[in-house]
Amino acid sequence: MKLATALSERADLQRRLSELQTRLNHNAKTQEGEEPAEDPKQLLKELDAILERLEWLMTRINLTNSLTLLNGVSVTALLARRDCLKKRLNIMRGFLDAASEKVDRYSQKEIKILSTVKVSVLQKQVDAISRELRELDERIQGLNWTTDLMEN
Repeated sequence: MKLATALSERADLQRRLSELQTRLNHNAKTQEGEEPAEDPKQLLKELDAILERLEWLMTRINLTNSLTLLNGVSVTALLARRDCLKKRLNIMRGFLDAASEKVDRYSQKEIKILSTVKVSVLQKQVDAISRELRELDERIQGLNWTTDLMEN
């Protein structure tokens, strides 16, 4: 199995867990004399099976990511870099939005509000971060489709 296939299955299992949690909650109680729409015991068995498979997949995905290298750097490290780039990008974009927001003055007597930074300079940095993130994500995706999931 390729790493990308395992990642796809993991995402599907996580979605199913979320749905299963809702189904369990909807069938946790019923009126006296009524039957639940679904048998909670069966739902709990399904929960156990999904969690067992998810744990197996997560273990192998993490093992594969830690042992697979790209230019001497593990996929785990690349994923951490990607996550931090995403966070930086989101924060920087929010900051730039706030810094470039125009504050209207209704008269010359009102206090003038100025940006504390050069928006154009920071925008170039944001563009560079965005490019780095896109290129890193492409490399990671490429590895996902060419790397076999490690079994042990």
